Amino acid sequence: MTLRGFLETDLPELHKINQDSVPGVSSETEADLLKWINLSTVFIAVDPENRPLGFITLVEPGTKDYPSANLRWFEARLAREGGDVIYVDRIAVSDCARGRRLGEKLYQAAFSAFAHRGEIGCEVNIEPPNPGSHRFHQRLGFKQIGERSYDEGRKSVAYYVRALG
Repeated sequence: MTLRGFLETDLPELHKINQDSVPGVSSETEADLLKWINLSTVFIAVDPENRPLGFITLVEPGTKDYPSANLRWFEARLAREGGDVIYVDRIAVSDCARGRRLGEKLYQAAFSAFAHRGEIGCEVNIEPPNPGSHRFHQRLGFKQIGERSYDEGRKSVAYYVRALG
């Protein structure tokens, strides 16, 4: 399994992977997913034929073109407490690649690329429930630092960080 950057030809497969991962990640049109990818640092895991199997996108705090309440939460935390965080917008793995520690490999690439930063941060759904993602992030050393409920209580998330560097 190889990791590489984004190619425009990846978009249809990344969109499929993203949509198959809902509600663990937000549903997106292909055009919106491309917009978010273009605002991100992206790592793509590919098979020997160079087909995408999964991806992770990381967004810098202060990226105002990215309309994410969760990124704004991390920005508010930075304003209150200081620090230096890189935000994981999404991580998604194709059904055919599950169980091969691909998500861990994608995170390891992010840990290495951003080793100069203080923390890496993400959110994981509480509602709708995503217990597997909570276990996964905790296994990788993430610690829960907060929670937020919105959409009239139909959605809630736990915020996690992991120290880097």
